[in-house]
Amino acid sequence: MTKATVRGRAGTGAGTSARQRSVAAAARAASKRAEKARESALDEEAAATESAVVESAVVDEASGSGAEAGAEAREQAKGAVRGEAGAEKSAKPARRISGAVTAVLAALVVAGLVAAAMLGWEYREDRRTQEARTEALAVARKAAPEILSYDYRHLDRDFAKARAHLTGSFAGKYRKTTTRVVAPTAEKYHGAVTATVAKPPAGGASAASVVSASPEKVVVLLFMNQVTNSTQVSGPRLDLNRVRMTLVDTSGGWKVSALDAL
Repeated sequence: MTKATVRGRAGTGAGTSARQRSVAAAARAASKRAEKARESALDEEAAATESAVVESAVVDEASGSGAEAGAEAREQAKGAVRGEAGAEKSAKPARRISGAVTAVLAALVVAGLVAAAMLGWEYREDRRTQEARTEALAVARKAAPEILSYDYRHLDRDFAKARAHLTGSFAGKYRKTTTRVVAPTAEKYHGAVTATVAKPPAGGASAASVVSASPEKVVVLLFMNQVTNSTQVSGPRLDLNRVRMTLVDTSGGWKVSALDAL
């Protein structure tokens, strides 16, 4: 029994020692594999580092070339901008001068047109005024004797002829005066008045002249001779009168708008 036990223990010890050796061998193998793996990893890391260094160098070189090219392009762009700015600065004074000259020329043209228009207007107004003076004076010389003359034998005809030369409110005043005052007196005393524009003793144009004139209105001064016959006087009576007559231009020609004895 004792021997069996010893062998059994011996056998057990031998088995245990074999297993320990197997475990040690496996550990060594694993250690070698791990060492190889570390060496392989180191080799790969070195290769990667070398590749990165090469790539970095390439990139740096490329970047340097690009930077130089970019710097050169930027310098060229700056030069172009400076040239354009200089051209723009030199062009601005020229544009300002050109604009000023254009403005001055435009002002001169406008002033010339205005002056020409004013001269043309003044010329037309002066011509119209001269025409008004001539026309109104002729009407006044004709109208004054007819307005200031009448005969009791044909008062209506004489007054109608006179009213043909009148206009505005003056025509109404004339009608009222002749109807209420002149006609009754002339009929009662058989009155008759003959008026003429005076003439110089040596002859020539009648004594009438223009006091003021415009294209629409003319004032005329006339020297009138009035011969009156009536039952109130023993013979013809001569009255020398001055009359101021105002005439206005109407659609029917020059008409008398006022008549004042001076």
